[in-house]
Amino acid sequence: MFENLTDKLNQTFRKLTNKGILTEGNIAVSLKEVKLALLEADVNYRVVNAFLKSIKTRALGAEVMKSLSPGQQFIKIVNDELVKMMGSENHGLVQHNNQVTTVLLVGLQGSGKTTTAAKLANLLKKEGKKVHLTSVDVYRPAAIEQLQLLAKELDVYCYDSNSSMKPLDIAMASQKEAEAKLVNYLIIDTAGRLQIDETLMAELQEIKNHLPLTEILFVADSMTGQDAVNVAKAFHQQLNITGFILTKMDGDARGGAALSIRAITGQPVKFVGIGEKTKDLEPFYPDRIASRILGMGDMVGLIEKAQEHFDETQAEKLEEKIRSNAFTLSDFQDQLQQIRKMGSLTDILGMIPGMGNKMPTDANVDEKSLVKIDAIISSMTPEEKKKPNTINGSRKVRIAKGSGTKVNDINRLLKQFSQMNKMMKKFSSMGKGKKSMRALQNMMNPGGSMGPFT
Repeated sequence: MFENLTDKLNQTFRKLTNKGILTEGNIAVSLKEVKLALLEADVNYRVVNAFLKSIKTRALGAEVMKSLSPGQQFIKIVNDELVKMMGSENHGLVQHNNQVTTVLLVGLQGSGKTTTAAKLANLLKKEGKKVHLTSVDVYRPAAIEQLQLLAKELDVYCYDSNSSMKPLDIAMASQKEAEAKLVNYLIIDTAGRLQIDETLMAELQEIKNHLPLTEILFVADSMTGQDAVNVAKAFHQQLNITGFILTKMDGDARGGAALSIRAITGQPVKFVGIGEKTKDLEPFYPDRIASRILGMGDMVGLIEKAQEHFDETQAEKLEEKIRSNAFTLSDFQDQLQQIRKMGSLTDILGMIPGMGNKMPTDANVDEKSLVKIDAIISSMTPEEKKKPNTINGSRKVRIAKGSGTKVNDINRLLKQFSQMNKMMKKFSSMGKGKKSMRALQNMMNPGGSMGPFT
């Protein structure tokens, strides 16, 4: 996400931070490079021009903080303007306290509306909301069945409609049922077209006129760049869109749609899709996105990922094991599996401040190394996991065969695990309580002593 833009901007900032002072000349050069980077990222040219004008006004003004160098001040200004351009703050879904919050998902065919409907339902369900789904797409073969299958997978109710019904009839019947069952959210998945046409708009307008819609969210394929922005603008003019969901952000290294769509329409991006699974939908936070674009990471996002996947009770048990020097290979395997649940190692490292622009260009984050370690430990007996020093030569050969690895891999893992245990004993003897224990958990990350960099 934004990989190309981040690289270009960081090249510009490195040049600028070497300057002693900010002058009109070096600012002009930097702004030209920023402009090219944004245009290459497929950001709307009107948005780019307005963005650069704001930066220039502030950079040449009296806005200099004593604690920052001129180069750092310029980066801060760019960060502030990026956040402003994307909407300044997160705009979540509006929710009615005493009635159903009805959300209509609209967009062109292939943008990912049906999957997004399920993702949004999953996100709301995790927040403890009662959610209903319904599909009014009576045109695309198996569209209704697809949403019903996704709903079943999530254990979320989906209205039992069929393609013989009219879209408006389905929408009204599902609305009535949601109200009767005191549902918090009703999410309606609509039909799409390959392009905007009068029939599509008339159908959506009819639903809008007959249902008490709270949100009309346009679902856009971010990889289509400015095309997505232009279509979004057309939908907004006819339906008064309340916000946007950008899909396939994980596959878009440019990010032009995310940076342009709010400035062009005046409506915020509310969520972004970052993968194919139903859990891969995140709220859109302009400040966090700006930090990631500028290579500053996203620590808040990283902490939230950790909180979602790490169990507090397990963490406390782990602390106790470390204190009593009872940490085993089984425990280590559990920690690695928790880390893998958080997502791609590349994405996780990109959320750590400084890592985004300090990673060597030829560094290879080998995701397969975690799989290899997991396979090695899984091929050990319970006794071997508990007492690694009992693993002799013949056992190593057996483990290597069972895990599809080499004896050298077994030796490397055992050596690193031994070194880590020695460090843990030192920390344990210091007796600094939970803070030192948490630090030990941090040491067990994939970029640490068991690092998968090759």
